[in-house]
Amino acid sequence: MSKILENAKTHFKSKLNGELQKISVEEWKSDVYFKGTYPFAVESKIIELQQQGKTVEALVESVIAKALNMDGQPMFGKFDKVSLMNEVDPQVLIRVATALNNGTMEYNQPMEETVKN
Repeated sequence: MSKILENAKTHFKSKLNGELQKISVEEWKSDVYFKGTYPFAVESKIIELQQQGKTVEALVESVIAKALNMDGQPMFGKFDKVSLMNEVDPQVLIRVATALNNGTMEYNQPMEETVKN
């Protein structure tokens, strides 16, 4: 393996193992935790749905794939997709999906900073 590829993999592993970030979702009476980055294996299904013009389904898939509880475990499973698409406020889902997909401090803060506040 080349040194550059080795460095790239080490960098990505450190990002994946970084602190969880969170967004508070008042309407759900819960916090949604997430990582700042995800592998292409996770992103590929979302990108594929977007390219097919299935924007809403891509947003819901983002929430299913990226929303975590405080322990870093998935909040939703694949069988929650129909409920999320039909029985959950679309505006809230859009806000959550946007935060999960952007992974920026504008929408969230690392858990450590949240605890301090």
